[in-house]
Amino acid sequence: MTILPPLLSGFLGTAGLGFIIGLELHAYRRRGEAALVPEAEGFGTTRTITLIAALGFVLWIITPITPFCVGLGVLGLALLLDYRQRVKAGDSSLVPSIVGLIAYTLGPLLLTTPLAVIAALVVLVLVALGEQVQIRRFSDAFPAEEGVTLAKFLVLAGLIYPLLPTADVPYLPGISWAKIWVAVLVISGISYLGYLAHRYVFPRAGTLLTGVLGGLYSSTAATVVLARAARAEPGSAALAPAAVILATAMMYGRLLVLIALLGHVNAALALALPFGGLFLASLAVGGALAWRARGAQTQSHAAVSANPLDLPVAFLFAGLFVLFAGLTQFVTTRFGAGGLHVLSFVVGFSDIDPFILSLLDGKFAVSANAVTGAVLIASASNNILKAAYALIFSRNRAMLPAAMWLGLTAAVSFVIALG
Repeated sequence: MTILPPLLSGFLGTAGLGFIIGLELHAYRRRGEAALVPEAEGFGTTRTITLIAALGFVLWIITPITPFCVGLGVLGLALLLDYRQRVKAGDSSLVPSIVGLIAYTLGPLLLTTPLAVIAALVVLVLVALGEQVQIRRFSDAFPAEEGVTLAKFLVLAGLIYPLLPTADVPYLPGISWAKIWVAVLVISGISYLGYLAHRYVFPRAGTLLTGVLGGLYSSTAATVVLARAARAEPGSAALAPAAVILATAMMYGRLLVLIALLGHVNAALALALPFGGLFLASLAVGGALAWRARGAQTQSHAAVSANPLDLPVAFLFAGLFVLFAGLTQFVTTRFGAGGLHVLSFVVGFSDIDPFILSLLDGKFAVSANAVTGAVLIASASNNILKAAYALIFSRNRAMLPAAMWLGLTAAVSFVIALG
């Protein structure tokens, strides 16, 4: 088997990536501003980008590094002159110039950085060039306050997390301030993806899609929204029970992903069978109810809750995390596994995410089986709460199948936890 010399394989890779980016840039110019102003097409052909990438590679391997820097300066000047000409012709986009500079650095990157970084960069460039219409549409629809909230959260995440001590919180063994913040970031990130999908990608989501998307960040809130909608529009209530069950199915999947992402592999494996089974069963029942109600009227629903990246929401989650960890430490120390089961049942009628994550992070005086049972009990009592919400807020007999299924899943969870 013949293996190409490193420099040759690097050169061929650089030329190939430059060619691919050049193709996408050329298509971008053809369908973008240049399509409206043909005389402004100028820089941006496939050959040009490929040759710029090859030039960057060749100048980088010349010792010393001065030729590469000189080439970068000359290219920057050429791109500046090209940009001035395009502005005069009515094309003010900086995208071709930025892509040209990226192409010039492909060679050095291939020789000095992991392939995963190169792949991510190329994918980013191709998406930015190929999806400009969708990106612009999303940008136009994205409110300024959402961007400010996200920026604040990212700044605080980047500044606070490195400064947090890795030492345990006093009287809470196994739980450090850094772990608490990681839990906040992970759960907020997953919830935010569901929130964005519902509000901006599917702003007029139908009943079933509202259940799926709402379950990604709060199955309880989704249940309330769907139940209220069933009461306000009785004619469209046929699909609401299926949507409520789908929201609960997503809760099981979300909890498993959260537990695994935060490194609790043993707990995820222990919960994989009960949570995975309930997830699949809920999908099947929800699908069956939706099939039975096929052809029924549906309606669009507003976003289920406020922005989950709001800083007060993040700090509230962190506070609940510490509070539940303290309660768990107190209860397990004095009452053991029995007390933990009672506590998990009570907590299930509130926000179970911070309780479950604090329970898995801490080192309490109970067995791993008791902790797994507590997670199941908390999810079971939360389902009882949602069943009550579904009936109370809808005041509609159509919600009975959803309430009965939620009650059945709760009973199964109790049996598994206490059996």
